[in-house]
Amino acid sequence: MTRTTRGLLDARLTESQMRVIDQEFPSFSNPEMEQRRHLIKEWLSKYDLDHIILYGAYWAGNSVVYFTGWPVTAEAAVLFSNDIKPIMYVQFYNHVPQATKIAYETDVGPGNESSIKMVINEMEKRGKKNSRVGVIGPLTMSSFRLLEERTSEIIDLNQEYGMARLIKSEEEFEWLKIGAVLSDLSYESLLENTQIGDDERLLGDHVERSYLKWGATNLIHFFGVTNMANPDCCVPRQWPLTRSISKGDIIFTEISADFWDYSGQILRTFTVGEEPTPLYRDLHFTAEKTFDEIMKVLKPGTSAEDIFNATGVIEESGFSIYDDLVHGYGGGYLQPILGCKSRPAGPIPDLVLKPGMCMVVQPNIITTDQKAGVQTGEAVRITQNGVKSLHDVPRGIHRID
Repeated sequence: MTRTTRGLLDARLTESQMRVIDQEFPSFSNPEMEQRRHLIKEWLSKYDLDHIILYGAYWAGNSVVYFTGWPVTAEAAVLFSNDIKPIMYVQFYNHVPQATKIAYETDVGPGNESSIKMVINEMEKRGKKNSRVGVIGPLTMSSFRLLEERTSEIIDLNQEYGMARLIKSEEEFEWLKIGAVLSDLSYESLLENTQIGDDERLLGDHVERSYLKWGATNLIHFFGVTNMANPDCCVPRQWPLTRSISKGDIIFTEISADFWDYSGQILRTFTVGEEPTPLYRDLHFTAEKTFDEIMKVLKPGTSAEDIFNATGVIEESGFSIYDDLVHGYGGGYLQPILGCKSRPAGPIPDLVLKPGMCMVVQPNIITTDQKAGVQTGEAVRITQNGVKSLHDVPRGIHRID
C-alpha cells in the first residue's frame, strides 16, 4: 500500500484498524477466536451433541469464517468435536493451501467428491456411529440426506448462532468500522465520478474501484435510477440497467463494501444536474424525519415494538415504504426486522435492544402508487448510553452537475 493511497484512510481509521488492513490475511486476535470457540463447546454440552458441523457454499454461510477465519469459496464443511482439533474440508483442491494458512487452529483437507462425505467419514473415525450432530449453515438437501442416513439426530443450531451474532465484540466493531469507511468511500466515488451519459453498469464500476485496493469486495451495490419528472422506480434495483443517466435523474443507493465478512451499509440519494422536485423534497424530508425519530428511541432497553411505533410520520405524510425499515446487522440480516404500519415486515419480534448490537436504519420512503421513492440511512451501533453511527457521509439529498 503506497503512502498516497494510505492517506485516504489515515484520517478515518485508527492505527489499530489500519494494522488490520495491513495484515497479509486479516485475522482476529487469539482471545477473540477462543471466545467464539467457547460457543461451540457450550452448544456441544447444552444439546448433548457428539459433533457440530459448520457448512457454507459459494460465498454463503458465514459461520465458517466466524469460527475459523476462512471466507467460504466454493464449499467448506467444518467438524467440531469435544477435545479434538477441528477439521475443515474445502472445495476445490486448489483452495486447500490458502485455507490451510488462514484457518485458525483448524486442520484442512480437500473435500474430494463431497465435503459432507469427508466430514461423515471423519465423524466415524472419531469413534461413534449414528451420533447426535448439530448443524449451522445452508446445508443442501442432498448433503442433509447423506448426514441423516449416518446420524441418530440432527439439531438445527442456526437460531442459536443467529442469536449469538446479535451482540458484537469490540474487535468486531473495529472491523465493522473498516467496512463502514470503505462503504463511505464508495458512495463518495459515485458522487465524484458519475457523469451524464454513463449507463447504470458504470455506477458499480465507480463503487468497486474505491475499495478493491484495500482488500474489500462487493457485498451489495443497489441503485434506483429514474427521471424526477416521470419516475418509474421506487426502490433500488439489485441488477443495473443499460439505461443512460440523464440530467434531471435521481439516483438512490444502497452500498455495502465487505471487508472479510464485515461491512458497513450506507444509503443515500443524489440528483443529476437539477435540484430535487417538490415531490422528491417531500419524500426525502419524510425519510430524514423517519430516520431521526427512530434514532431517538434506539438505546438499551428499547423494544422492537417501541421502534415500530416511532414510524408513524411515514403514513402521516401520505407515503409508505417498500424496503424493510430497520434490521439487525453484522453476521447476517438479523432481528429486529421491522417495517411500518402500511408495510409491516412480519410479526414484531419480542426483542429488547442491548449494548453491542449493530443495526441498519434505512427509510425507503415511496409514493403509494410505487412510482417514486428515495432512500437514506446507515449502519449504527447500540452503545451503553444510546446509539452511534458507523458512517461519516453527511445525510441529505446530494447533487452532481
